Amino acid sequence: MLNNKTILCIIPARGGSKGIKLKNIQKINGVPLIGYIKPIIDDLEIIDKAIVSTDSQKIADIALSLGLEVPFFRPNDLSGDSVPDLYVLRHALEEMEKISNKLYDIILMLQPTSPLRKSKHVRDAIQKLIDGNFDSVMTVTETDSKAHPLKQLIIEKDKLTNYDNKAKEIITRQELNKLYHRNGVAYVFSRDCLLNQDTLINMGKNASAIIIDEPTVNIDTKMDLELASYLLGKY
Repeated sequence: MLNNKTILCIIPARGGSKGIKLKNIQKINGVPLIGYIKPIIDDLEIIDKAIVSTDSQKIADIALSLGLEVPFFRPNDLSGDSVPDLYVLRHALEEMEKISNKLYDIILMLQPTSPLRKSKHVRDAIQKLIDGNFDSVMTVTETDSKAHPLKQLIIEKDKLTNYDNKAKEIITRQELNKLYHRNGVAYVFSRDCLLNQDTLINMGKNASAIIIDEPTVNIDTKMDLELASYLLGKY
């Protein structure tokens, strides 16, 4: 609990990932990805309850062996790769409110695919949601200027052109406005945002962010696993 707000942490970990099989339990330096969340939860006494939402017995067994709670299994209709996080989080919240016989004011989503997260990142996101009375707060990283939309190109009928015609007006990278992308470290929502707004893509009607300047990796590929292993050894 923080500022009299009850906090539920949901760890989504389905078993059907396509890019990397059973991605959420792939090991980095001998630790399954989902295992990197346990120390974060232990360090955040403000979290009232933390649970894993999965459809996989294997993931559940590993989560339990790490000291994480798996109070239910995700139904089949919430297990596909095209199911939005919104529905997964809603289901987990509603199930836990039944089990706990209490309401949770704040829902925190920690995905196993961001092993470089730190407890400070998560705490700051939760605190900002409360202090600013936001619907949602996500962690973001500044996007390298080389990936800026005005630096991108397209090929049409074998001809190379700018993705955006405004690129012709840009001479130096200093002229580009700063852009940010989700880094997957932490997503925080108010109960109302999660249950009533239907706006997880835009993170709520009144959304804010925590900018993380440290290295992060949101794992999708085997190369990401190798990069995360390298960075975990340095930071």
